[in-house]
Amino acid sequence: MDLRGLLLSLLITIMIGLEMFCVANGNNLVFQVERRKRSLTGIKDHDARRRGRFLSTVDLNLGGNGLPTKTGLYYTKLALGSPKKDYYVQVDTGSDIMWVNCVECSRCPKKSDIGIDLTLYDPKGSKTSELIFCDHEFCSSTYDGPIPGCKAETPCPYSITYGDGSATTGYYVRDFLTFNRVNGNRQTAPQNSSIIFGCGAVQSGTLGSSPNEALDGILGLGQANSSVLSQLAASGKVKKIFSHCLDTVNGGGIFAIGELVEPKVSTTTPLVPNMAHYNVVLKNIEVDGDVLELPSDVFDSGNGKGTVIDSGTTLAYLPAIVYDQLIPKVFARQHGLRLYLVDEQFKCFPYTGNVDGNFPVVKLHFEDSLSLTVYPHSYLFAYEDHGVPVWCIGWQKSVTQTKDGKDMTLLGDLVLSNKLVLYDLENMVIGWTDYNCSSSIKVKDATTGIVHIVGAHNISSASTFLIGRTLTLFLLLTAMLNGFIN
Repeated sequence: MDLRGLLLSLLITIMIGLEMFCVANGNNLVFQVERRKRSLTGIKDHDARRRGRFLSTVDLNLGGNGLPTKTGLYYTKLALGSPKKDYYVQVDTGSDIMWVNCVECSRCPKKSDIGIDLTLYDPKGSKTSELIFCDHEFCSSTYDGPIPGCKAETPCPYSITYGDGSATTGYYVRDFLTFNRVNGNRQTAPQNSSIIFGCGAVQSGTLGSSPNEALDGILGLGQANSSVLSQLAASGKVKKIFSHCLDTVNGGGIFAIGELVEPKVSTTTPLVPNMAHYNVVLKNIEVDGDVLELPSDVFDSGNGKGTVIDSGTTLAYLPAIVYDQLIPKVFARQHGLRLYLVDEQFKCFPYTGNVDGNFPVVKLHFEDSLSLTVYPHSYLFAYEDHGVPVWCIGWQKSVTQTKDGKDMTLLGDLVLSNKLVLYDLENMVIGWTDYNCSSSIKVKDATTGIVHIVGAHNISSASTFLIGRTLTLFLLLTAMLNGFIN
């Protein structure tokens, strides 16, 4: 081989090696979920936008005003169609429908400031794509009955209006979703399955032409029968169980769909039935061993039915009466600390000591004796304000109200990070345990009974594409899926 050929061969080898290291280095990659970095000013903006989108589905009104321009979100790359094409979609536990922008889309974004290439889905360009008509069983079940005026070969429509005023409208199609299934310890193989999803034709508001946080669509992981999770479970491919572990120590984490074997989550609390989202019953809050003296109905959100658990939200939001009791107790040991506002929204203070040793642990107690321990290094976060190191308070006063006017309790990453959180929809419970999210978990194939190791995925400095925290979404599929391979 001449020198040129040798160099070319070496370059190809290095490129393949880097790709394997960045994407599949023992991390059982299935859906690589990425999170965009955001500024401090964008954190509350992100949560305000988040509440506006997912809380509207449970008939809750968004408090506050204005929409942000800087937000953080989780997204994953998946493939649709035959031949398959890649799409980047937001991973959203607060909604049910999966949809992507389609070729006839009006006012769809053409570019994204996240650093990804956007792709429009073309049903005619996929040999396995088929329209879902209004007389299809999926359409009838989604709309709780036949659509009035439905005629033969009329596409089944979808229309979603989110609480922030943004909207997506289009029609349903069926096509292959391609991903990697776990088929061994730290091993995966590409698989596909036929699913029904929305083909977005008209987008408006924040889903429109703006490049801000623009993606190809949304992957809803809610509880409804229309979600991808429910469709896979209904066809016997997965159990309706998933778990996530968000690592704030080293970055990265795990997002797995499948029956969790190890570690054991021994204590759980019931999910409130007949709710669109993951709602639980919070009983009381304990600070430094003292239980807050609160009205007995403070966490009874009326039509909201309990406290919302959502990993797509960054902070934790408490009713005003709870927040006003919690904060003084958090600072009871620290007399003389000077609190001031940063970016006109976060209470911060200069501090150089050990926060875990000098601030109290906060415990949230739920129905059936499940507790959530929140350490000072979790509810306080470090920040540099004009060169001065400060700590800021992650607990926030709720600005979201339920339909009956009560303050909403919403628990996000602030309290969920560095814990393995289990969503068991087979038994309608949720639970968690403190865990090293940089390690691995074990999940079981429901059909074969084989247990596989699923590892965490961390950001690699060799990859110039990864932005912010990265976690890996795994699907543990049964052998029945082999029959659906294209």
